[in-house]
Amino acid sequence: MLKFTGTREDQMDKLLYGAAYYDEYMPCDRLDKDIEMMKAAGINTVRIAESTWSTCEPQEGVFDFSHVERVMDAMEAAQISVIIGTPTYAVPAWMVKSYPDVLAATEKGRGVYGARQIMDITNPVYLFYAERVIRKLMECTANRGCVIGYQLDNETKYYGTAGANVQAGFVKYLRDKFDNNLDAMNAAFGLDYWSNRIDAWEDFPDVCGTINGSLGAEFAKYQRTLVDDFLMWQSDLVGEYKREDQFVTQNFDFDWRGFSYGVQPMVNHFHAAEAVTIAGTDIYHPTQDELTGAEIAFGGDLIRSLKHDNYLVLETQAQGFPCWTPYHGQLRLQAFSHLASGANSVMYWHWHSIHNSFETYWKGLLSHDFAENDAYLEAKTIGRDFAACSGQLVNLKKKNRIAMLVSNEALTALEWFKIDASAATPGEMHYNDVVRWLYDELYRMNAECDFLFPDSRNIEDYDLIVVPALYAAPEALLIRLRDYVKNGGHLLVTFKSAFTDENVKVSHEVQPHILGECLGVTYHQFTFPYDVGLKGSITQQGEAKAFMELLVPTTAEVLAEYEHKNWKGYAAITKNQFGTGSATYLGCMTDRKTLKAVLREVLLDAGLASELETCTFPLIVRKGINMQGNTLRYYLNYSDTEQEAVYEHAEAKELLSDHTVAAGQVLKLAAWGVAILMEV
Repeated sequence: MLKFTGTREDQMDKLLYGAAYYDEYMPCDRLDKDIEMMKAAGINTVRIAESTWSTCEPQEGVFDFSHVERVMDAMEAAQISVIIGTPTYAVPAWMVKSYPDVLAATEKGRGVYGARQIMDITNPVYLFYAERVIRKLMECTANRGCVIGYQLDNETKYYGTAGANVQAGFVKYLRDKFDNNLDAMNAAFGLDYWSNRIDAWEDFPDVCGTINGSLGAEFAKYQRTLVDDFLMWQSDLVGEYKREDQFVTQNFDFDWRGFSYGVQPMVNHFHAAEAVTIAGTDIYHPTQDELTGAEIAFGGDLIRSLKHDNYLVLETQAQGFPCWTPYHGQLRLQAFSHLASGANSVMYWHWHSIHNSFETYWKGLLSHDFAENDAYLEAKTIGRDFAACSGQLVNLKKKNRIAMLVSNEALTALEWFKIDASAATPGEMHYNDVVRWLYDELYRMNAECDFLFPDSRNIEDYDLIVVPALYAAPEALLIRLRDYVKNGGHLLVTFKSAFTDENVKVSHEVQPHILGECLGVTYHQFTFPYDVGLKGSITQQGEAKAFMELLVPTTAEVLAEYEHKNWKGYAAITKNQFGTGSATYLGCMTDRKTLKAVLREVLLDAGLASELETCTFPLIVRKGINMQGNTLRYYLNYSDTEQEAVYEHAEAKELLSDHTVAAGQVLKLAAWGVAILMEV
């Protein structure tokens, strides 16, 4: 069974390898056979109980945890650890029948029973029953030796809840924020526009109808705090029962584009993570010819940054949708890619494929026939290597010198005012498109980074901070970034930054407001590029895309200007020395080649040449320090052809083959191959 070292609940002594397991869904009794196959595959952990409230409480006040107890008994006998999920993200039918108001009222109206995650997480009736089922579940699980930790709820968000109780809470929140001063609120949000002014708190309208982006963005910010409160409430309940050696986690997810894509709009991960002892995540991504590893790295880097420590991958795909059925070698590559970002676990959703209902074709490690298949056979090789190398791979620590600052407030504001919006269309470009544009190119260059948030305390710890589209930001943050550069830091900022304050009120000063001092530019106009090129010292044949600001340098050096009959003479990309640091500004979105050139120059200016490997995508290199103090480097081949790289570091042991690799030796990685080199 898993043990923890010392007194830290999040310090593990081995890697977790496992899957979600739903005995409740099985069409036949095969628990013993499943455990036999799990043991053969090296599975050492399962997640259970999270989604079956109606099975655990079939009628109000009638509890049946026999499925949970049956699985715990079997897993305990097999020396397989168990993570218990609180079952609160899918409410039972009897509750909705008796108390229909537990379903969230959103801007689209009241929900209809059927789907998961449709309840109002602030509803007192829901919370009463949720507390009761959590307590009953804890009573039968907390003292079990096999139970190593608890997962709070599941991919928790606020689910659009905006009913009368949420509206009333928002008004109270605003009264606190503005010290009960309506004039201050009206001025901050610009509510005189279209007669939206509010002159009595009792007259506060339903926010779902607002056309005011400042008020709407503030409401979304408030809704995100409901998630913080809900998870902390659950954490406190679990904490009353759990042992000191049991962890508390949550499987945070991401903006969804058919796969895990970007910063989650409905949760402030940085704040919500205060409720857990170890951060957890669910990461899903394309495979086959579209497998790049970027989603694995992005999700891992962001979740690792929440606690500045290791994290758990609580869900990822084994087979998933038919378009995700992995090529030979990809499941193994994916598993080690999670570890390379600092994960201490790889857990599949789910063990078996479900035979009924909504996720029938989101396949697990086993297909519907429960027989061995290629994915399962490959999982067995992963399990063997995890077991053999766990001591060298667990608790990998990273000390990155690059960070990307992301903001839920900027994300929400740019949903109200999309980057490419026009009179004819609301626009299609989102905040996360800018985030991933930058992150993915850093990833392809093997320049690893952490994530910062507007209220992070450790901004000054990094040599380079990358800031995508920081549209809405308080003056204190902008001053801090300016002073970071003045004191020797290096900053890369994109278009649509520093434009509004935290209330989404546009600055009446020359843009880019406070950051203009360190960036050494101003601008008065912006537009969309149509057949606009980029030309300068950084690029000779670049292209401006999506959005462009017409930059006028004050002290900055021009790296590229717009090549266009009308916009010629305006700067597009600049660099400025300020104090003892430097600040680079991307006034437009660019083609990948230009972006890569800009990033390389910024990295060199920041003294980060050593952070770059000589190889680039499709050969990804990620590194860290293991518990023994050895440097580990993961070499990951994201292509269907053999790749070569010259190993340029101290002599190392390749952990998966036990071979020694000398400095200057050529590494050969097979298609979708992995090598893990530990300096000795």
